[in-house]
Amino acid sequence: MAFSDPGQDRQIVSSGMGPEAPTITLAEAVKRGDILGYSSGWKKALATVGTAIQGKLVALADGASGAVIPVSPRAVVGGYSGATPGGYVYVAEGTSNGQVTQTAPTDTGDCNTIIGIALSATEILFFLNSRDASLA
Repeated sequence: MAFSDPGQDRQIVSSGMGPEAPTITLAEAVKRGDILGYSSGWKKALATVGTAIQGKLVALADGASGAVIPVSPRAVVGGYSGATPGGYVYVAEGTSNGQVTQTAPTDTGDCNTIIGIALSATEILFFLNSRDASLA
């Protein structure tokens, strides 16, 4: 079975942030489990060159544009299907804003940063900004 990100109805298994996750104000509507980046406001990440938005955080709740939601750079998210356990995860390309893939983006200029690892066929451990000393 090929990897599939449902784009909705994902479950936050662990926020990695304890009881008080930080919050952000959204610049567009998002779904729980979307990968977010900053580009004139917090929006769904996308790996595609020209419109690339680097993934920085996981949305821990659904929210409309202008809503304040909790986020985490380190979370376990479930609800996927067909993931290869132990395989790396990347921000998706094309028009799949906020979604992820296990296929590394290959076009010159695409964001190809590893943002997580599949724990099972259905759960991913995200470690966005893992090289950012301020998050240590």
